[in-house]
Amino acid sequence: MAKKTKGNKVLVTLKCSECGTRNYYRFKNRQKKYKLDSSKYCPKCRKHTEHKESK
Repeated sequence: MAKKTKGNKVLVTLKCSECGTRNYYRFKNRQKKYKLDSSKYCPKCRKHTEHKESK
C-alpha cells in the first residue's frame, strides 16, 4: 500500500490521471480514510493535470 513512517504519517504516491506516471510523493495522516488528489505539473504530459493517490 504505502510506505510507513514514524508516528501517524504515511508516505503515499501521487499518480497522473491522464498518462499514469507516478511523479510525486506526499505524507498523509494514517487515520484519514479519504484519498489525496491535487493539481500538479506532469513532466510527461507537459501540463497541469489531476494527480490522485495510488498504491
